[in-house]
Amino acid sequence: MSESTVLITHRPDVGAALDDWLTHLGSERRLSDRTLIAYERDARQFLGFLAEHLAAPVRLIDLETLKPADFRGFLARRRQAGTQTRSLARNLAGVRSFLSFLEQQGLANAAGASAVRTPRLPRSLPKPLGIEEARAVVSQDLNFENSEWVGARNAAVFTLLYGCGLRISEALSLTREQAPLPTAKSMRILGKGNKERVVPLLPVVGEAVDHYILLCPHHLEANAPLFRGVRGGKLNPRLIQLAMQKLRSALGLPDTATPHALRHSFATHLLVGGGDLRSIQELLGHASLSSTQIYTEVNAAQILDVYDKAQRRK
Repeated sequence: MSESTVLITHRPDVGAALDDWLTHLGSERRLSDRTLIAYERDARQFLGFLAEHLAAPVRLIDLETLKPADFRGFLARRRQAGTQTRSLARNLAGVRSFLSFLEQQGLANAAGASAVRTPRLPRSLPKPLGIEEARAVVSQDLNFENSEWVGARNAAVFTLLYGCGLRISEALSLTREQAPLPTAKSMRILGKGNKERVVPLLPVVGEAVDHYILLCPHHLEANAPLFRGVRGGKLNPRLIQLAMQKLRSALGLPDTATPHALRHSFATHLLVGGGDLRSIQELLGHASLSSTQIYTEVNAAQILDVYDKAQRRK
């Protein structure tokens, strides 16, 4: 957004407060760059809405008298522009964060934003693979690539997703120095919000990564990316998604069988095997236990599905 647009939508005092808030989010709360960009966009969109409503650039004093109707009007305008419910919820979260920060500084009143109900999100359950399906995906025996080392690379990434519950971004961010060895018992992962967690390692994970390293034709420097593309650059996650598409076709798996579904499978299979929610939360790197509790619904849904099929066979 251009500087001229910023001056039209709000006064310099609001701009300074906006900069302080973003600095706080980045340095103290350690939010990712992607989240910072989204939150800044949310706040600027809200300020633009207010400026249009007031027919004047927004001042800090204007933020002290906001009513719930102001926020409902903002959300209604965003919905009219075609914004989906999930994005509307994030829009409101970004605005609330900004106003809460200002309220702590004695510069605004966040009560109006807090009084507005967050748009209800459609609840969709994770769709994990079955145990045998997940094992087939991470198998070293299936290679649909032109090079043996590329097949070994893909299998190593899939094994990290299913064997450790990693996000694909976490797996592809590993350096050669961080590569798990077959004898290693655990591995440190830097996840969302730069939060570090320790995940235990099964021997099969280290063996899959070690096999890839042995076959990889590129020199893997200690602090350079572990997983490489054919030309030697950092592996693009899109290539892992394409590799999963090939496996889906070969194994007859549904479209929901994605790389991220392997992480869902990790959590669900642990829960089925008797793992407790709090431990699974730590392994996944979830900030809130509520994010992990959804896997209990997946487990219950699977049990009901098995029961329903059994009844139909009688």
